[in-house]
Amino acid sequence: MFAALAWNEDVEMPLASVGKLLLLAEVARGIDGGTLDPEEPVRLHEDDYCGGSGLLTGLSARTWTVGDLALLTAAVSDNTATNALLRHVGLDRVNAGARALGLTRTRLLDRIREPRGPEHPPAFAVGTARELAGLVAGAAGWQRVMREWMLANTDHGLVPALVRHDPEGRRLANKTGTDDGVRSDAGIIGSVAYAVLACGPAGSDAGLARAVRQAGALVIAASGTLP
Repeated sequence: MFAALAWNEDVEMPLASVGKLLLLAEVARGIDGGTLDPEEPVRLHEDDYCGGSGLLTGLSARTWTVGDLALLTAAVSDNTATNALLRHVGLDRVNAGARALGLTRTRLLDRIREPRGPEHPPAFAVGTARELAGLVAGAAGWQRVMREWMLANTDHGLVPALVRHDPEGRRLANKTGTDDGVRSDAGIIGSVAYAVLACGPAGSDAGLARAVRQAGALVIAASGTLP
């Protein structure tokens, strides 16, 4: 069982790519419950393609499995993989699944868009630190599936920035989010489940990143993990 740690835990904030955890959770629930096949092929559509982060915009293959897309979403926050997987699963199903898990203020508003215009919802996802910390904590089968994807995340530059190198890569599972005026990170360090969300005006990104890393030092201390 994981201990939960969060700050200002009930303040609803934009999540940037941390909102992808809701999609990963629903896919993991489907795989664990037998309603989704991780080997099912999903062909990319032209409107799935989205820059900003990821690898698929530079790769030639047009068909990937559900499991491939989930891993790409978790490991490199691939926006194209996210859009394809979200189209395949359905935004309504993702949000219904979140509500079924008790998340009342954490939800997806839209697909990933680069850029996001005034005609679109104001953010990809919004939510609270309390609900996100609870989402990643626990030992249900689907949570173990989701954490296996999160273990592959390549971005450790926010909360876990001071965690020492882990050759086996088993102490840290997280998902980060970065947007103009948004820095967010949710995951597991040792036995501590955390969610740290920060937002501010345009141009405040460096200060937000510093604030999240400072909070990360407290998470690391609570986890007993030495930097």
